[in-house]
Amino acid sequence: MFQSFDNKSSPQYGRERVAALRARFAELNIDGFLVPRADEYQSEYVPECAERLSWLTGFTGSAGVALVTQKEAIVFVDGRYVTQVAEQVDGGVFTPGDLVNEPPHLWLRSHVEKGFRLGVDPWLHGGLEVKRLEKALEEVGGALVLLSENPLDTAWVDRPAEPLGAVAVQQDVHAGKAAAEKIAEIAVGLKAKNIAAALIADPSSVAWIFNIRGADVAHTPHPLSRALIAADGKAELFIDERKLGGEARAHLQALTSIKQPGALIERIGTYAADGGRILVDPELTALALITAVENAGGVVVEGTDPARLPRAIKNGVELKGSADAHVQDGVAMVEFLHWLDKAKPGSLTEIQAVEALEAARARVGQNLQNPLRDVSFDSIAGAGEHAAIMHYRVTRQSDRKIETGELFLIDSGAQYINGTTDITRTVAIGEVPEDRKRFFTLVLKGMIAISTARFPKGTRGCDLDPLARIALWKAGGDFAHGTGHGVGSYLSVHEGPQRISRLATQELLPGMILSNEPGYYRPGHYGIRIENLIFVREAEEIVGGDMAMRSFETLTWCPIDRRLVVAALLTEEELEWLNAYHVTVREKLLPLITDAAVRGWLEAATAPIGA
Repeated sequence: MFQSFDNKSSPQYGRERVAALRARFAELNIDGFLVPRADEYQSEYVPECAERLSWLTGFTGSAGVALVTQKEAIVFVDGRYVTQVAEQVDGGVFTPGDLVNEPPHLWLRSHVEKGFRLGVDPWLHGGLEVKRLEKALEEVGGALVLLSENPLDTAWVDRPAEPLGAVAVQQDVHAGKAAAEKIAEIAVGLKAKNIAAALIADPSSVAWIFNIRGADVAHTPHPLSRALIAADGKAELFIDERKLGGEARAHLQALTSIKQPGALIERIGTYAADGGRILVDPELTALALITAVENAGGVVVEGTDPARLPRAIKNGVELKGSADAHVQDGVAMVEFLHWLDKAKPGSLTEIQAVEALEAARARVGQNLQNPLRDVSFDSIAGAGEHAAIMHYRVTRQSDRKIETGELFLIDSGAQYINGTTDITRTVAIGEVPEDRKRFFTLVLKGMIAISTARFPKGTRGCDLDPLARIALWKAGGDFAHGTGHGVGSYLSVHEGPQRISRLATQELLPGMILSNEPGYYRPGHYGIRIENLIFVREAEEIVGGDMAMRSFETLTWCPIDRRLVVAALLTEEELEWLNAYHVTVREKLLPLITDAAVRGWLEAATAPIGA
């Protein structure tokens, strides 16, 4: 069982815990305290011991921050979590805030009194965020106070221990490039810029550089660790050695010096001494580590994590591995959808659906000798009004039956050693109202628009984002999340810097894997999302064109519910794409399916529309 359905947060204790936090303000000489979702590694996905935001507020989403002052307590979330935060937190204690349009640094400018002192844990905030907070506080004559201890940690008496997940080697047959080669390439780049060393603070970058994977964080197979890579090619890895078995230790000893995490500050000081220039990514590095460079007399060279872009641009081995993983995952999805479709409406619950899909992935993985390692995130399985909660996470308390006449949305993914998957399908349970079909088709039009896009070199995610929305906009609708996020190679299901959204400024480069997932949500009624993974490639030459173009190639193969498609709303080109997509789904998956009933279901589910 990879996924738990228990809500481990305790919203009923919100008032008590906020009061305990405020009681420390005078002692700490602060007027407020900021509680982010991120952990000491600035990660989106965190171990249980770092679930401070959930412990304080009851909110379990993957993005958010709480600001507690003597008079107010605000939980800032983005559009994905507006409904969820209202349901999970105590409205008598916490006020919802807008993480996008009025994040904490903007809120502070107009809501606090002069001289306001904001306390933060310097291990939980990155350099860029701190700069924004400092500037906002300066405008009101206030100050940012870096605390030597986190007051929540002292109050959290049953806080879980730090994880000790075993480290495994990601062999070159899956990585596509040797770790020694990656380290050497980073070192060459540092030497060219007269930089003494790079501080690698992102565990996913550490995992990618050293070709290792871990089990410290649920669903994200990176070991919690950091590294220093010097311009002379020497590398140091800071990781709890209790995580290392014989194979992993031997692999790493050939590449790097292994040191305990507590030695990092001292080693930073060695490289930073006498004005040593240290490369730091301020977006991914805790302020505590940036301060360590400065305190040792070093020069902080702000720049992008040297592994971030190479990690995002998958090599040929990684792309093939992902393609193979998606075909396998497609088989599991078809087995699940067949099971769901033959069940009597009202006989299944959301949790039963999640468990069945996980079982299908495990069974198919065993049959194809490529085991399911984990799910890539907690499945979003929402029926009816639950589907309108964009990141709904079913619990034992919220579980409900999937009834006839409803839409059922299942957003899930898997971790295989050769790739990470993420797929969403929205399906009809019995006959559904026509308005659901209409909006489903409008969402589908947006997904097809991204799938078929051609775009020149230099195109960014923000340039393509409107393509996914225009059909909805014309109908007076939209969706409050990005169109697509980057995806790792047996790493994080959310990977930067690539994405497709209004704010995405990274150029889309060949080899980048992204999701393509427009949606539509009517709170209290229904939700729709259709998601495939795609990757950027050079497009075929366009006859009569003036320049080379790039395009996307699809990775995900699974039927899209034909019963929800209003063919009259599709253009001829869109209908051709959908029918061709279903032909390919059938061709790729049928040879791997032996059950006659499942084969028959797949053939029917991929039959042409409008023929």
